[in-house]
Amino acid sequence: MSSMSHEFDLSHATMLPPRGERSNAVLTPGEVAAQWDAVHEAAAAVAALAQLGPEELDEELRDLPQRASEAGGPQFELVARGIDDLAAVMQPGLRALLAMTDKGLDTTSAALTLWREFHKARDAIAALAAKA
Repeated sequence: MSSMSHEFDLSHATMLPPRGERSNAVLTPGEVAAQWDAVHEAAAAVAALAQLGPEELDEELRDLPQRASEAGGPQFELVARGIDDLAAVMQPGLRALLAMTDKGLDTTSAALTLWREFHKARDAIAALAAKA
């Protein structure tokens, strides 16, 4: 089996560390939007490692942090925490996949599993935002 090479460099990752490593404060709307973009960047890397094509984000998903911010209150907090939790899964998952690639291992199956989990979590977050 041949493994894919990668050009992903996490040294400049924009993904914020999970809240547990920072504080108990709720993320700001700007942080939530940045985190949302970062998890999608990580998901794009995972998709490449799973040998999938790039995903086109529709406007509804792209604008999810803005809609949640406008709703405010508990709904925003739930969405923010959901995005933060998703980042907490994507960061180590992508790092593990990149470590596998560096060792010359095939990442396709593991990356596909993480890709599916990403989509399940993102769908749940989108459902929270839809209730807002």
